[in-house]
Amino acid sequence: MAFLWVIMMSSRAPEIGRPRYRRTRTTDSAFIAVNAFDTLQLHRLDSFEALWEVEAELVDEPNYARGGYSSVSRLSLQDANGNPQVFYLKRQSNYLIRTIRHPLGEPTVAREFYNIQRYAQLGIPALQAAFFAQRRVEGELHAILLTRNLDGYLPLDHWFANWHSLGCCQKRDLLVAAGKLIALLHKHSIVHNCLYPKHIFLKPTEDGASACLIDLEKSRAHLFSPWGRMRDLEALYRRSQPPSRSQRLRFLLAYLGKSKVDMQVRYWVARVLHRSARKQRQV
Repeated sequence: MAFLWVIMMSSRAPEIGRPRYRRTRTTDSAFIAVNAFDTLQLHRLDSFEALWEVEAELVDEPNYARGGYSSVSRLSLQDANGNPQVFYLKRQSNYLIRTIRHPLGEPTVAREFYNIQRYAQLGIPALQAAFFAQRRVEGELHAILLTRNLDGYLPLDHWFANWHSLGCCQKRDLLVAAGKLIALLHKHSIVHNCLYPKHIFLKPTEDGASACLIDLEKSRAHLFSPWGRMRDLEALYRRSQPPSRSQRLRFLLAYLGKSKVDMQVRYWVARVLHRSARKQRQV
């Protein structure tokens, strides 16, 4: 008898609390979040087959690579009370990543789902999984990952696109929230490995801003954390054009937990600038 893991995840904002887990016996094998189960069941979408066949609005054109394809769609549902629930549905066929642990390959969404669980256990704010499962169908490995929309959050590149219209305090709050989030990630010796502005989501709050991460499929532990940290910081620095030098320094101060510039801050500034200049020459 296979098992259905029903993930008990908080219905509050993604950065609050840690998920608890409950195991129940069933004939299917999947992961379903408790706070999504009733809504999916209401629409008869609580199975792999149903989510694989459901029609949903494509976010981008499907990506054909890695020997297969991957698509991302927006799925809008209503719960039993008529409240809108928005999800993002990733469906993949033979879209594999090969690692030492999985030399023959595993779906990239399987890797992302593992990292979503890991982030939650460590208390690192990130997107929430609502459903995950994989099947082998006629020789092809199909996989599904359903995640919740980050209500009220917008990606950092959206804020950058409107940077000129933001107040000084709001700019500071957004950069400080982003810096503290990346610091928490690196504190656990984890690197994102694809740290672009579009993968950092931020939401203004009464006392500042809150932040969380998405697109975790490349995230992994890094034994030599200074090198991994530098790669993350440089990637974000190079793709963050609007902030001024003083605003970038504010981000770094928040990342390092400093209130003013000292030798450590100068060291990291020099390293990031050096790596960024080298990357630019390679382009």
